[in-house]
Amino acid sequence: MPYNVLIVEDQDMPRELFEIYINSSDKFNHLLSISNASAALAVCRNNQVDLILMDVLTELGHSGLDAAEEIKKEFPEIKIVIVTSMPEYSWLERARKTGVDSFWYKDGQKESILDVMERTMAGENIYPDETPLIHIGNTTNHDFTERELEILKELTTGDTNTAIAERLHISLPTVKSHIQHLMEKTGFKTRTELVSEARSLGIVIKTKKD
Repeated sequence: MPYNVLIVEDQDMPRELFEIYINSSDKFNHLLSISNASAALAVCRNNQVDLILMDVLTELGHSGLDAAEEIKKEFPEIKIVIVTSMPEYSWLERARKTGVDSFWYKDGQKESILDVMERTMAGENIYPDETPLIHIGNTTNHDFTERELEILKELTTGDTNTAIAERLHISLPTVKSHIQHLMEKTGFKTRTELVSEARSLGIVIKTKKD
């Protein structure tokens, strides 16, 4: 009996590719494709779902990680593979803490999605060692410390340094120091340029739960 797969993906091309891969395998059955993660739990309640391919950023801004957390609480037996093209630094750790079974980057990961699906259904947890390497200015995302990435994410809100310091429970001079290091590493002249590039590259993405 093939495993029933739910696809949660709001972009046409990857969704259609996932459907083609699933339909080419005798181990999986394409149950349904939806574009909004907030509807995934209801699908699980009304259907026999064995595996979910879940994007993180879905229609209307609904988070696949939020949906995965809800589904795992109610249906811990359902396997979930997070699929994303975004290198946001915090998603790998959050997926692990949420109980997501596997994590697959759409671009550049050596394992095929079918291989990850099969191994996940066999009980394995497939995770990349790190986020994809992305060049930003004169450096890469892997050259930032975790605290620098945290500060960079907060900068995308447009808040003042004082507000960021209060939210992260650190001193104002510490925030300023991290921002200075970010500017020096990347070579950008303004924080607006830094934030715009980091956001467009997907290095930091601020969601409702952050």
